[in-house]
Amino acid sequence: MDWKLELVFVPVTEVDRAKAFYVEQVGFHADVDHQVTDTLRFVQLTPPGSACSIAIGTGITEMPPGSQRGLQVVVEDVTAARRQLVDRGVEVSDIDVQPWGSFVTFSDPDGNTWALQQLPPRK
Repeated sequence: MDWKLELVFVPVTEVDRAKAFYVEQVGFHADVDHQVTDTLRFVQLTPPGSACSIAIGTGITEMPPGSQRGLQVVVEDVTAARRQLVDRGVEVSDIDVQPWGSFVTFSDPDGNTWALQQLPPRK
């Protein structure tokens, strides 16, 4: 039986601000934006090429905004991904090269942290 991680909740303060950041600056796809009730809004966003999405909104998680740490996305070319984020106005780290990959980190407007990883060549 397969177990597939397909949705991760990311707690945010302002849904529209976070949605704009992830869609317009980071480049995620906006899949769903539904106001279920006055106290429940569900927004699903997906990184390009990913089978796993994130959910932001109101009334969807008890985690405090900015508390999601260490979300990681694997990219083919961390230099190109970093350049894309910089060109879109995202504040990103320099590239950190380690034996297990090359990394770039950034935070969303609430302080939730992300890492982009380029895997090392397979031997």
